[in-house]
Amino acid sequence: MFDILVFLFENYVQTEACPEPEQLADELTEAGFDKSEVREALDWLAGMGDDRVPLSVSPGAASVRVYDRHELARLDTNCRGLLAFLESAGVLDARGRELVIERALALPEEEVTLSNLKVIVLLALWSTGQTDMDTLVLDELLDDSDGERVLH
Repeated sequence: MFDILVFLFENYVQTEACPEPEQLADELTEAGFDKSEVREALDWLAGMGDDRVPLSVSPGAASVRVYDRHELARLDTNCRGLLAFLESAGVLDARGRELVIERALALPEEEVTLSNLKVIVLLALWSTGQTDMDTLVLDELLDDSDGERVLH
């Protein structure tokens, strides 16, 4: 599924250029993706609408996100650290963070990898039209390693 999502991000940088779901499904199938995987990816992507994440109260600047047991089991320390970093850098607000968490938990995999979470963040930003961000942050999101960096 992530191959399809990355393909969409790379080929439809401007969300306005992305065709309607049925036409997009046909294009993805023609590009060689399996029909069932295309449907699964498009269904997952349809959940990107931020109306799925109602926040009745906007968290204050000093508030802290507390993860429940289920979220802790699915999002490891690296994933939670990335979310905290992106929020502190102003890339994600509370609603964006919750959207990313909700979509990560909607994945069929048991544990969400850091590289998968980065794709989810990119897609969340893409779907909301937030494509203007700091180059260093973009480099971090486009780096597909799972946090294993060599320090020199």
